[in-house]
Amino acid sequence: MILWLNPFSGISGDMLLGALLDLGAPLDGVRAAVARTGLDGWSLDAHRVTRGAVTATRAVVTVHDTATERRAAALLAHIEQAEAPLAARAVRAIAEVEARIHGTDPADVHLHEIGGLDTVVDTVGVAAALHLLDVTEVHCGPLALGAGTVSTRHGVLPVPAPATAALLAAVGAQVTGAGDGETVTPTGAALLVAADARFGPVPAMALRGVGYGAGGRDPAGRANVLQALLGGPVGAVATMVLLETNVDDVTGEVLGHLVGQLLEAGAADAWLSPIVMKKGRPAHTVHVLAAPERVADCERIVFAETGSLGLRRSSVDRPALPRSTTTVDVEGHPVRIKHGPWGAKPEHDDVAAAASALGLPLREIARRALTSESART
Repeated sequence: MILWLNPFSGISGDMLLGALLDLGAPLDGVRAAVARTGLDGWSLDAHRVTRGAVTATRAVVTVHDTATERRAAALLAHIEQAEAPLAARAVRAIAEVEARIHGTDPADVHLHEIGGLDTVVDTVGVAAALHLLDVTEVHCGPLALGAGTVSTRHGVLPVPAPATAALLAAVGAQVTGAGDGETVTPTGAALLVAADARFGPVPAMALRGVGYGAGGRDPAGRANVLQALLGGPVGAVATMVLLETNVDDVTGEVLGHLVGQLLEAGAADAWLSPIVMKKGRPAHTVHVLAAPERVADCERIVFAETGSLGLRRSSVDRPALPRSTTTVDVEGHPVRIKHGPWGAKPEHDDVAAAASALGLPLREIARRALTSESART
């Protein structure tokens, strides 16, 4: 899935988490991920609130240990227990820019305002919510950086805070000066960096949902929310050629062989439809879908194998969603798994070969293959 963020009022860790919960990330699933950090004395709740004229979800993180200063390594120790690499990347990114700013080693960096345990909940929660929503791409519009100053452990600093500015500069983020006060926090910026966010306009996608994450303040004149759009990929549309011919004097064995020959020759698809021709004769239509550069080879095969005297050609548009293939091991037998945006399916030939070798039903091999794939990811 594709996520596009509209930070017209800025972004923080809790605003991003609220937006993802508003999009449908299950709160219990996010809580379970945070629980794996081993933290004690924390809670995560989601409340419906209004900011300006917009109803949004406010992610409320409470921790009993309210200390806001500790070493980055202490936060990472909890995050690594949860096996949340995106959250770990975010905290490391903050530690590295803080180290450059203060001339220290990242391993020795003490985080002040963002050294609280709530940072662990925010970052692990966002990482879990992205995973639960199956987000594979993050895009972001221009960030409203705010204006003025902010009070910190090091005194009064400009907005954006030095760590925030350094994080955004490192990835060439698109920014504007809209807003007042600190609107982009270091945690919010670090999560964008960790998610490899691409900055720009809304990407092409099939829109599936809209969510709003609320900030803590409710200023007059601006809805203090982070808008998030979630969508599926839109496949590229290719122009293909559809070849068809009707045959009434070709055996089923030859037709089955023909389909195999066409696929081996590079046809995108080939199939047969039963029809009734003149004088009530049972027959078949041979259908072939091929890229323009494969048409000549496919036509030659159809003529040679069927003896047909003619073919019909027509151009068709073929939208194609992205797909990929992985391979898992089932009791020593490789099984390829085809993945699309909406699911995965083991390759039948591989499943059949493994089932035959192991003496197991096809569906059991398919189940084991999908279980192995799930465990790996």
